[in-house]
Amino acid sequence: MVDADTRSGDGAEADVRERDPAVVAGEASAAAAVAAGDSGPADVPQTDLTAAAFFDVDNTMMIGASIFHFARGLAARKFFTTADLAGFAWQQLKFRIGGRETTYSTTTGRDTALSFVAGRPVAEITELGEEIYDELMADRIWAGTRALAQMHLDAGQRVWLVTATPVELALIIARRLGLTGALGTVAENVDGHYTGRLVGEILHGPAKAHAVRALAVAEGLDLRRCTAYSDSVNDVPMLSAVGTAVAVNPDSELRDVAKDRGWQIRDFRTGRRAARIGVPSVLGAGALAGAVAAGLAARRR
Repeated sequence: MVDADTRSGDGAEADVRERDPAVVAGEASAAAAVAAGDSGPADVPQTDLTAAAFFDVDNTMMIGASIFHFARGLAARKFFTTADLAGFAWQQLKFRIGGRETTYSTTTGRDTALSFVAGRPVAEITELGEEIYDELMADRIWAGTRALAQMHLDAGQRVWLVTATPVELALIIARRLGLTGALGTVAENVDGHYTGRLVGEILHGPAKAHAVRALAVAEGLDLRRCTAYSDSVNDVPMLSAVGTAVAVNPDSELRDVAKDRGWQIRDFRTGRRAARIGVPSVLGAGALAGAVAAGLAARRR
């Protein structure tokens, strides 16, 4: 999250508008991740400080879309109507069938994402995120992907989530999984209350790559020694930014890219147990938020 009061007036805001929104989003996300600090377990030593792993969340670490599960929880708490949730469900169905975000949803999301929390306290949304994770997300983690993350932690490397989901929710997921932290979409706030605007844009596509690069600079990482995991062809920029790319539960386009580039492929949708997957080889080698926002836009229209 970003406190708008920290900006230096209209000149600073104009400068932000003139810059590439994807770069702004990436830098803001990295700054939020650094400010949040290390949320991983204290008893896991970090001995390999220049290598790290970056995991997409939706359909990579978690079955389905985290922001949709969050929306379900908010709907149960009367934040919006059943009709709104039906719109989210339609976007979620298309995501689950197609395995990727749509251009319409991500474009629409730049203007409408998080508008439903405008005026709400950041602390309130964070507290609700904790409750909703326990209710609707905890049992949706892919065991195989979680095992991959743990292998990096056991090797003394840091592990971050990288997701279009709001950074507050992403940090909750990371903390509950015992990971280092998270890069997510940053929502502007003033005096601890959301304005309904994003800093830059949704952390999607190229913005994820910018966030990873910015975090690498801040944390002293050697991206050639880092690994990234995703299910979506939209994350090719992030996957291409590191030394080792792994396609997890890939959509058809990412599977083709992975085959062409010689990237590793891990698919946990077949029911194979993680223990039977060659996870050690990964270590040896070194946004759907917009879709939900498109559904939420109905509430404001």
